[in-house]
Amino acid sequence: MAEVQARLQGLSEEYTKLQQELQTCVQSQQKLEAQKQENDNVQKEFKRLKDGESIYKLVGPVLLKQDKVEAESTVNGRIEFISKELERTEGQIKEVQDKLEKKKGEIIQAQAGLQAGGGAPGKVAAKG
Repeated sequence: MAEVQARLQGLSEEYTKLQQELQTCVQSQQKLEAQKQENDNVQKEFKRLKDGESIYKLVGPVLLKQDKVEAESTVNGRIEFISKELERTEGQIKEVQDKLEKKKGEIIQAQAGLQAGGGAPGKVAAKG
């Protein structure tokens, strides 16, 4: 009986860690989405530029003039990198969600075993 409760406690702790990992992944995804949106907006601004208009890049406290081709190339490279990172992060989120579902099933099985043994699962189950 005690070993089932200990197993259930361990599963609950693992479930909580997975939830925290998922939260971290989602926050990372949101940050990347914001960066991608910002770079997409910069790309749209480049398309609106007329010939002869200048592009400036903020470097520390100084604005430096930048070549349009170089600036577009930099922004396109950032968008490509961010898109790949988003794909990777989405894969991580899916992986963690799958682990959470598996862990949830294990917790339900452990609770069922505890209830079948006549224990009080309410104490341990409240955490997960």
